Amino acid sequence: MKDLNKTIDNTKKKYREIFVQSLDAIQKRIDEIKPAGIETDVFEKYPKDSDGYNWQKNVLDMLLNDISKDILAKWTEVLAYRKEFHCNGCATCCNLACSEFSPEELKEKAKNGDKFAQQFTSIFIPYETREEAEKIYPEYLELLKNQGDVYFYHCPKLNECKRCSDYENRPQICRTFPDNPLDILPESCGYYNWRQEVEPVVLMLHSMVEIIDYYKEKIPAGKD
Repeated sequence: MKDLNKTIDNTKKKYREIFVQSLDAIQKRIDEIKPAGIETDVFEKYPKDSDGYNWQKNVLDMLLNDISKDILAKWTEVLAYRKEFHCNGCATCCNLACSEFSPEELKEKAKNGDKFAQQFTSIFIPYETREEAEKIYPEYLELLKNQGDVYFYHCPKLNECKRCSDYENRPQICRTFPDNPLDILPESCGYYNWRQEVEPVVLMLHSMVEIIDYYKEKIPAGKD
């Protein structure tokens, strides 16, 4: 448990550092296109069609087109790199699937057309008790203990050899797992090293998206 907590703390520390670096990089690009004679920042309220107003429009265009396209391209590279790694059959993802939604809530979401919920409920069934789930990855469950309601599920199609008995018909959520490079994975997972390698890049991308969203919300010209 101590190692898992340390991993989470280190990731949070890295994110804070990367966030500052990303903010500085974006601010530098904003300043590079700032018109001469403007002393205030990009969040100032400028008259329509003034140099400051047009600067804000150019900044938004840069954020939403140039930089966002770069983010998407890098994200695509990260997901493509995942193909270099392969499942090694530890079966943790089959034996321990977590959701903030109860079985009843997932069924209702599936009934209302939620594709993820439809796939999830077609495969996973809930554990009868938390103790059953704890046997799979106790450190992870301990980490989630104070995170509010979390429900644990497992796939009944796993055989005694830790292999899927219906592998060819497994749903998309199984085929693409893990699709989030920041998922907490046990070291036994074949994608663990992928996560470790791409983490700095993914944290940078997340920070840039967060910063762009902030600028979109706060720049006055974006509200016209």
